[in-house]
Amino acid sequence: MSRTTGRRTWAGCAIGAVAVLALTACTGEPPPPPTLRVDRGSVQTTVSASGTLVGISEQTLGFPRRGQLTEVLVGVGDTVVPGQELARMDDFALQQTLSQEQANLAEAQAELDRAQGGNSVNATGRTLDQAREILDAVKKQVDETNDLNESATKRAREQLSFDKEVLGRAWDNLRRVEDTCDDDDSAGSSAAQNDDPPEPTEEPDPTKAPRTSAPPEDDTEDTSFTVEGIAYTQTQTCADQVATARTEVDNAKRTVLQSEAALDTAKHQEDLDRAAGKVSVERELQIVISAENDSGAARNDRPADIEVRRAQLRNAQAAVRVAQQDVDNTTLYAPVAGTVSAINGRVGEFVGEATGTTPVAPGSTATIPESNDIAAGGDSGNGGSAGSAFMVLNNIDSFQLVVPFEESDAARIAVNQQVEVTVDAIPDLRAPATVLAIAPTGTPSSGIVEYNATIVLREGSDSRLRDGQTALADVITDSVDNVLRVPSAAVRREGSATIVDVRGEDDQPVPTPFEAGTTGDEYTQVLSGLREGQELLLPQVQAASTSGGGGGPGGGG
Repeated sequence: MSRTTGRRTWAGCAIGAVAVLALTACTGEPPPPPTLRVDRGSVQTTVSASGTLVGISEQTLGFPRRGQLTEVLVGVGDTVVPGQELARMDDFALQQTLSQEQANLAEAQAELDRAQGGNSVNATGRTLDQAREILDAVKKQVDETNDLNESATKRAREQLSFDKEVLGRAWDNLRRVEDTCDDDDSAGSSAAQNDDPPEPTEEPDPTKAPRTSAPPEDDTEDTSFTVEGIAYTQTQTCADQVATARTEVDNAKRTVLQSEAALDTAKHQEDLDRAAGKVSVERELQIVISAENDSGAARNDRPADIEVRRAQLRNAQAAVRVAQQDVDNTTLYAPVAGTVSAINGRVGEFVGEATGTTPVAPGSTATIPESNDIAAGGDSGNGGSAGSAFMVLNNIDSFQLVVPFEESDAARIAVNQQVEVTVDAIPDLRAPATVLAIAPTGTPSSGIVEYNATIVLREGSDSRLRDGQTALADVITDSVDNVLRVPSAAVRREGSATIVDVRGEDDQPVPTPFEAGTTGDEYTQVLSGLREGQELLLPQVQAASTSGGGGGPGGGG
């Protein structure tokens, strides 16, 4: 049965707590709070399962993906050592995929930084302020334009009223002139037939200056003038008076028509500008409302948006790791030392992915890689089918471990992942190993589906290793290096927040939230919120519950 490892971390914390309690029991003083530090290092996630060691003398090798061979670095009969490069496949397409995933990761990181920086809240706030200022300016401009148009319409209306009054007076003058001419028609005719010069009204006086008669006080069109001091009167004809009056009426009519047109134009312009101003104000008002909504949404959605960006960043990081693993798997390495006994493929040919498994090893319940289904001597131009061996190593002095993983754990395992193997009978041994293959189909067991994974020890020369020994394989499924990290034992969750207790003044814990990245078995990655070197306090629940007990030296029985 597989299980996730974190036992060493908790075991270490438990040992530390026990030591603290022992010291407390001896001294009688309250225990100092256990401390850890924020540091830099690797964060790894593993899945574990146990099985039985089986000695092997032959090993089949292959690529986890189908592809075209570009290099075969060894030949049949060559002796190889663990970790030696044996062959390479074309990785162009996989390199492009890796570049795309790295670009997606950079984009996801930038989106998270922008969301955490609060730029959207500040930007929407500035946009709202600017929209309000523009709305006020537009309202002011519209009001001023409406005032000017109203004034222009008022002046045009007053001008039209004045011009109509002038037209009325012109009509009155025309009627008066026509009436006067009708009454004086005969008198005007006889005066026109008299060809004698006008008689002087009085004798001229040479000693006096010439006099000019005063203008007539009535409404006649007589013209007075003097000659050598004697006044004469000349009367304008009725036809001329009527013509003059009618000309004045025509001019007044023309002026009224122009004033009416000017008033219509002023009113039309006023209506147009008022309607346009209303539209402008409504448009700017809608912009203000939209900016208010955006600003409110930015404030309300910011926490959720940050969480979404963090999830997208984690997905992008996982995609980069998968793409990088695919690129790494285009190179085939020797998992153990041995001699190349068969190679099924030449440069330029396509080989299939190696997914084969082998029968049960004699004398144990573990399975071993296929030792008989080898295409040595077969046509090397076929490219191999799924499950066939690309290369075979002989004269191997090593061990392998075939362990069943639950389907949830098996989905996280891939070929060439690094493994640490511990043997129950040899506590001080930690043997490095490599995932060789994972079965494509599962086997039902006790109501669950398990997938067998073949794990090969890189070095099998330890004389203490024996067939049939029980061993535990810790497969590293996820790993980030050189990152800021905190021990997972010091981390706790409160709602949606991830919190650690930072040592404060007088050694008091200060709950401090931080942004967590990859969560490993022993450590948790720190993205922000903590700095390297800070001291952390472990939860003291266990210490508090134990301190009241009666066990230990000098305690009651």
